[in-house]
Amino acid sequence: MMAIARVGATIVLVVAAAAAAPTIGRAQSVDARASAHADAVAQWIALAAPPGVERAATDIISASIPGWTRDRLGNLIIRRGSGSPRRVIACGLDESAYVVSEITADGYVRLQSSGRARRSPLWDQFHEGQRVRIITRTGARPAVVAVRSTHLWRARPSSEPLVRVEDLWVDVGARSRPEAGQLGIALLDPVIREWPAWRFADVVAGPAAGDRASCAAVAGTASGTPITGETVWVLSVQHAFGYVGLEAALTGVGHADSLYLIDPALTRDTTAAIADSVTRRPVTGPLARLFAGRADAVVAIGIRTTNSGTLAETVHGADIVALMREVSRAAGLPATEGADPASHALPIVLRGVSGPPSPNLGVDSLAPTAKLMATLSDAYGVSGHEGPVRAAVLAAIPAAWRGQPTHVDSAGDLIVAAGPDRDTVVFVAHMDEIGFQITRIGHDGTVTLSPLGGFYASLWEGQPALVHLDDAARGPATSASCPLAGAASASGTAIPAGTLAGIFTARTRATSKEPDTLSAWFGVDSAGLAACGVAPGERVSGYKRASRLGALRFTARAIDDRAGCTSLLMALRQIDPARLTHKVIFVWSVREEVGLEGAAAVAAELGPTVRRVHAIDTFVSSDSPLESSRFAHAPLGDGATLRSLDNSSVTPPDEVARALRVARAAHIPVQFGTTNGGNDGSVFVPWGTVDVAIGWPLRYSHSPAEVVDLRDIDALGRIVAALAVADQRP
Repeated sequence: MMAIARVGATIVLVVAAAAAAPTIGRAQSVDARASAHADAVAQWIALAAPPGVERAATDIISASIPGWTRDRLGNLIIRRGSGSPRRVIACGLDESAYVVSEITADGYVRLQSSGRARRSPLWDQFHEGQRVRIITRTGARPAVVAVRSTHLWRARPSSEPLVRVEDLWVDVGARSRPEAGQLGIALLDPVIREWPAWRFADVVAGPAAGDRASCAAVAGTASGTPITGETVWVLSVQHAFGYVGLEAALTGVGHADSLYLIDPALTRDTTAAIADSVTRRPVTGPLARLFAGRADAVVAIGIRTTNSGTLAETVHGADIVALMREVSRAAGLPATEGADPASHALPIVLRGVSGPPSPNLGVDSLAPTAKLMATLSDAYGVSGHEGPVRAAVLAAIPAAWRGQPTHVDSAGDLIVAAGPDRDTVVFVAHMDEIGFQITRIGHDGTVTLSPLGGFYASLWEGQPALVHLDDAARGPATSASCPLAGAASASGTAIPAGTLAGIFTARTRATSKEPDTLSAWFGVDSAGLAACGVAPGERVSGYKRASRLGALRFTARAIDDRAGCTSLLMALRQIDPARLTHKVIFVWSVREEVGLEGAAAVAAELGPTVRRVHAIDTFVSSDSPLESSRFAHAPLGDGATLRSLDNSSVTPPDEVARALRVARAAHIPVQFGTTNGGNDGSVFVPWGTVDVAIGWPLRYSHSPAEVVDLRDIDALGRIVAALAVADQRP
């Protein structure tokens, strides 16, 4: 309609210094050891460790790495050597998180922050319209954070204030408080962002990337024995509460000569960029006073980070190698192989890390609908790049229709027709989705973006990014000169062929919700991007993965209009083309989001021969606590919806009544009403065609967190089939 613990099932932490591989790319070389360390930290980010609920993460670590003991608060501790000096090497394992603070009567979850972690002022806003995980006693549950629908808020002020935790509403797919309880959701359950293991070039990005690199370094050096004295390694819990976990650990360890806090926030200079890979500085102020009685000297060691305190905090693999080296020196470990203290370390394998909840598309009566929806929704098709979606649709066309006239027109629309050449009715759903186009590439590789379609840019800021190459043959799987080749797939997150991974950059300071411009970065400079085939004009979008929510709901990005595409395929399954008494044409159109361009080409080709057109597109619903019910109120679960009035067309009353009769005769649940947006059928109207637009209720339009009820999609497929075979002459 116009207008990702996270990913990873097995964690491999490679802390050995691998032999350097031959360099690749003309602009940057990617050292094999740096890449291995970046892969390792990408997987450490997958550990879910909310403050006070770190037990699952520490169980995995202690079960995989011999020698750890757990104290009463949950800290993991290893002691090696004896005598003096005594050193403590510590990091904070826990991450910024929320907890369930309320479950409303209509099944929504409200949140409260947990701890006092140092975060970006945009932290809460980065969660709006995104996927999250609720960690319940019975397992992790997928959910989405609600956002106002773009189509219903066209006059949204540019000066709107930043999102705060009070503005966050979490949709778990429940219709009531008891239904949320049946999903195992309870007060105080932790809530974290679902984030894929995200790697590109030698860069790793994710929530608390610097902290997780720090703990990877602490764990990776804990197998060594100091040359002199004793070293105590601590993976501390609850550091979001002023390092209270470490304070408790030190009570049991006893007095230390030196305490090393491996924490990038303690060495970060907010007034200037840090040029060094790793910074070491004395700890002063309240934190130094906290540990004054427990250590003679308190020193912070911090890795260089960018996008600090955001979901997309980044660290370089080469900097992780340097951090390993510095932590090894602080721990008093012997230097070997060219005086590199980190080179002796062996790979550490952590087994049993759970990724995000399975999409769980189900085995019930709605499973076929969910699986087809997921197949189409997970295909990428920014306007003008609909090829992967078109291929998915072609593959799903039922066998009974494969002998019918099928072609792709010069615009890229996929058209399937059947029946005798009279009383023509057209059904059209669009294949494209919103996204961006690169308008400029800076010398440092930062790309400036312009939107393709209408949406809130704030929903993409600080999130995973993908650039889609015009020629898939130039993609990372085949380009030997591309310094981004294979990086994301190496971290355990599959990315589609012909795409390269990166991040949408985040503002360091902000006073209003919407950024003036949006940019993305893929870990290399302009020459590196050129070597990968990236140029102005290429499309950019974000990572996505469809999933069911609860028993009846489904979430994905680009449900608008993959649900419409799904309904046409579902209708084909119900129609025998040999028994049609009139011409029926199914169109999967292109470039709807940028001006109904594909449908306009079809309308011009067919001209006045079409009696009716049914645009199958979103009915953006106000069925959300963020919206007003005075307009567009079509509740999810109450059936398909006749889109009788929108910004581009109006359906004559007798045609609304006809469609309702057809639906009710077939016992298909249906609603009708008015919403915002334009539809593909409107470009047929100047040719004398009646536009009878049909949709389904959708929450959170044009966001990464769109939500539908699968029963409505099932009803949509049935009403398309019923209207296709109905007599077109009345």
